[in-house]
Amino acid sequence: MGRKDSVWSLGDGQGPEDLDKPIDSPPRSTLLIESPQSASVPVGGDITFVAKVEAKDLLRKPTIKWFKGKWMDLASKTGKHLQLKETFERLTKIHTFEMHIIKAKDNYAGNYRCEVTYKDKFDSCSFDLEVKEVEQGSQNVDIRSAFKRSSEGQDDAGELDFSGLLKHREPKQDDTPEVDVWEILKNARPDQYEKIAFMYGITDLRGLLRRMKKIPKEEKKSEAFAKKLEPAYQVDKGGKIRLVVDLADPTVELKWYKNGQEIRPTPKYIFEHKGTQRIMVINNCSMNDDAAYSVAAGDEKCATELFVKELPVKIVKGIEAVKTTVNERIELECEVSEEGAQVKWMKNGVEVPTGVRSRYRVKCEGTKHFLVIDDASREDTGTYSVMATGGTSEARIQVDLKPLKVHQDLQDTTVMLGQPIKLLCEISPGNVPGRWYRNGQLVQPNDRINIIHRNKYVTSVNSLHDAGDYTFVPEGYSQSLSAKLHIIDPPRVHLDSMNFPDNTVTIVAGNKLRLEIPISGEPAPRVVWMKGERSGQRVRAETYGDQTSLTIEVTEREDTGNYKIVLQNEAGEATASVKIKVVDIPDPPEAPLVPVVGGDWCSMTWEPPKYDGSSPILGYFVERKKKQSSRWMRLNFDLIKETSFEPKKMIEGVPYEVRIFAVNAIGVSKPSEPSKAFTPLAVTSEPTMLVVDDVTDTTVTVKWRPPETIGAAGLDGYLVEYCIEGTDDWIVSNTEVTEKTRYTITGLTPGCKILVRVKALNAAGASTPRTLQHSILVKEVIEPPKIRVPRHLKQTYTRRVGEAVNLVVPFMGKPRPKVTWLKEGKTIEPTDVSIRNTDCDSIIFIRKAERSHSGKYEMNVQVENHVDTAILDIQIVDLPGPPVCVTIEDVWGGNVALVWTPPKDNGNAPITGYTIQKADKKTMEWFTCIEHYHRTCITITELVVGNEYFFRIFAENMCGLSETATQTKKSALIVKEGLQIKTHDYNDHDFKEAPKFTQPLINTFAIAGYNATLNCSVRANPKAKVIWMKNKIAILDDPRYRMFSNQGVCTLEIRKPSPYDGGMYSCKAINDLGEAQVECKLEVKGQCGPRGELSLPPWYLNQMSGHVSPILSPDSYTWHKN
Repeated sequence: MGRKDSVWSLGDGQGPEDLDKPIDSPPRSTLLIESPQSASVPVGGDITFVAKVEAKDLLRKPTIKWFKGKWMDLASKTGKHLQLKETFERLTKIHTFEMHIIKAKDNYAGNYRCEVTYKDKFDSCSFDLEVKEVEQGSQNVDIRSAFKRSSEGQDDAGELDFSGLLKHREPKQDDTPEVDVWEILKNARPDQYEKIAFMYGITDLRGLLRRMKKIPKEEKKSEAFAKKLEPAYQVDKGGKIRLVVDLADPTVELKWYKNGQEIRPTPKYIFEHKGTQRIMVINNCSMNDDAAYSVAAGDEKCATELFVKELPVKIVKGIEAVKTTVNERIELECEVSEEGAQVKWMKNGVEVPTGVRSRYRVKCEGTKHFLVIDDASREDTGTYSVMATGGTSEARIQVDLKPLKVHQDLQDTTVMLGQPIKLLCEISPGNVPGRWYRNGQLVQPNDRINIIHRNKYVTSVNSLHDAGDYTFVPEGYSQSLSAKLHIIDPPRVHLDSMNFPDNTVTIVAGNKLRLEIPISGEPAPRVVWMKGERSGQRVRAETYGDQTSLTIEVTEREDTGNYKIVLQNEAGEATASVKIKVVDIPDPPEAPLVPVVGGDWCSMTWEPPKYDGSSPILGYFVERKKKQSSRWMRLNFDLIKETSFEPKKMIEGVPYEVRIFAVNAIGVSKPSEPSKAFTPLAVTSEPTMLVVDDVTDTTVTVKWRPPETIGAAGLDGYLVEYCIEGTDDWIVSNTEVTEKTRYTITGLTPGCKILVRVKALNAAGASTPRTLQHSILVKEVIEPPKIRVPRHLKQTYTRRVGEAVNLVVPFMGKPRPKVTWLKEGKTIEPTDVSIRNTDCDSIIFIRKAERSHSGKYEMNVQVENHVDTAILDIQIVDLPGPPVCVTIEDVWGGNVALVWTPPKDNGNAPITGYTIQKADKKTMEWFTCIEHYHRTCITITELVVGNEYFFRIFAENMCGLSETATQTKKSALIVKEGLQIKTHDYNDHDFKEAPKFTQPLINTFAIAGYNATLNCSVRANPKAKVIWMKNKIAILDDPRYRMFSNQGVCTLEIRKPSPYDGGMYSCKAINDLGEAQVECKLEVKGQCGPRGELSLPPWYLNQMSGHVSPILSPDSYTWHKN
């Protein structure tokens, strides 16, 4: 099957001869006031068809359908090429329906139909669309290739691809036999078109049908009919139509069908024969005759459609205007053009009800129609109209009242409540019946009301309900009599019915107060609410009916007070008083005070709120929070009756805030303002290890260590106090807090005894004092001097020339020792060396060292007759000088033997080596032969034969190479050939040696869990085999031990030892000449647990051998033997 067109298709099985055939569908009603008209549009152009329907007589929107051909509904084909639009204009009450065709194509041409339906009404209109295209010359193209779809996927794919036909393409060889598709399509039935197109690869069936339509067609002659029925017939309703066929063979039996049912001869259907013509006459056509008719002659059939056009009903004689009075009979008459026609009667544009209970009656006599109103009233005045399908007629009816003469009119009357009422009027004629109305309501006589002569109104005892506007309406006359009856009553306030104790109303603040108080009085009294001596400004007073109300949407404490009600009307005045009491939650208390703060607690106090909400305070709630948090936590769930509280369980060092809630019978107040932030802080513990550091004749120096527990408040410093032994008066020695842990008490009396104590201070206060256990005698003690030479100064102190020397040598002694320095037994000049002495050390400083500063420095520290001496060896080194003399001792082959003497100046440091360089005489570019050479003679090898060389040598010490080198005076010429090398006989030295340990093992301490190593060095030739043993048992293939041997250095690494790895370790070296052995003791100290027990690593326990099974517990290791 071919692909459907992108917008709409013509329908399956429709012949090309039916594409442009119009279908007559005459209008069935008058719904359309503007119909779409036939039009033409060029290919690719846009066009719009418009249909309009008047909605004046329609209760809802009509239904519209657009068709192409007979049956194709275009509502399902909307898209980019077809759009349907509906609008409604409220002012003109017109529905507008539009069909937009966008970028029209030539297959859009044809007959279209628009159908409008509303309930049982129907209207339609047909119109044609012609799509004009540019004429093009015919081309001899292959029908199948011409109507195949384009492969380029454009929007118009499926149309005739002219661009593809214009491209020059090489024809492809097709082995299929040539088939004339045109002939096949011409001879096929329309329902076989798509099957043929699919069989032969023709995908653009619509384009094919358009091309076939333009080809002249030879009509096939019918064997039975010389002339067939016309495609369609049209006849007016009530008219007569003749359907005629001409037979080729008059003897053929002929049958007529209506909608597939055979038609028999009747007075309505008459069959006639005239020669070869067969005629069917349909008389008096009705809407039932609108159908499809066919005639069969043998095996052949021809068909047609009959459309019955309904003629509109016209109004021949319209209705006339009527003017009358009430209670008269009205009859409206009109005449139409057809008997039995339906008409509609309207009043002021609304259909007149004609039911059984309606005041309106309609009747019909032939072509005449009547609307009858038997008893006219003033409500019947209006514009009446009659509507038929072919026209409308309207006229106006005016109903007036009859005139009346008044001798005495009704008079306005004012009566006190409870007094009888009498209303009187006189009219002519006097016997005219009428009705009395009070405030528009009919008054009926009863035991209390008496109506005399129909124009006199009497009531015995009046009530407030009797007041109002009274009207006497004579029946059938245009005039009525009216008067006002006014009943007055003094105002009264009915507080007794409210059951308020002492006329007091209590309400909770924030709630809505609506106080409704019954009142009475006629006319309705003017009500004024007063608070004190003036009207309330925050209240809303309303008065309606028999009560007045006082409303406060949200009551506040200011609304408490006495309210006075004043009622006034023309009958008098009344007053009453009501007391309103507004109870509320109390005001929040003021911010609490926190006078005392502890380590995890505080003490807080507060004042009661200034306003208790007119209800006694029942207690308080306390909340606290961390300052940086927004979450408050309530501390008490039972009310606190007092105005103080001690919060506990706070975190030391964290700032807190507290607040208070007051509670009364109404509820909980808003929270108070938070207190000032406070931080729970605890004092530190007492200082530790307080000892005497120094004592003089007037001072005592003590020192101590910081407290073990400092806390979140930190440590600000210390306070030192002392007292004379035998007294309790503690004197503060330091007026300012000291941060150091050493302090000297001055101003003491020599020979006295004092006690000393130290306190630690922080933000929380002073800690418990730490006091010396024994008193101190204020008398200086002689301490012999002692020099504490640093470890690095016990050896020769070496520095390079130009570097700074800064040595600090501490010493001890009391009183302050006297320090002297000597160099080589002579006094040191202060210009060369700077010396600075303090109470506890001496500093020797040389800004820029020189070699002359080298030597032994002697330091003497003396306290009275006691002397201590220390010697410091300072060595200032510099670069060495070059070697003294370099000579060429011998030249043979490619070798040169050099000899030299050490430099005279070694730079005050041992010569560590020499650097030898060579240079070709031709280029004199120096190249290094060897570096860090220790001897004073060398043989340079691998020299190039034929070249002549010079040599030079640099001396080297710890500072580096000498600045200059000593060069050979003569050059060494490497002879090219003819030289004989003198060989010397040497006796090979026997290097074989039995193993000998040059560095033995030493006893070692190790920490459990940390790797330990044992080292020794051995010399042997040939290389010795090394065996490690523990407790004289060889260590073999144990992953916890790793053994190394490098250049005779033997190492045993024990990985994460435990105390059980301790013992005697030995190392044995064996070769062919002998063996040697060294041993040491390894002691492994275990790590102690929190209670001093031995702690072993779990991995070690898993590797232990024997019958010991470790069972581990969280606190310690317990050993069990199986």
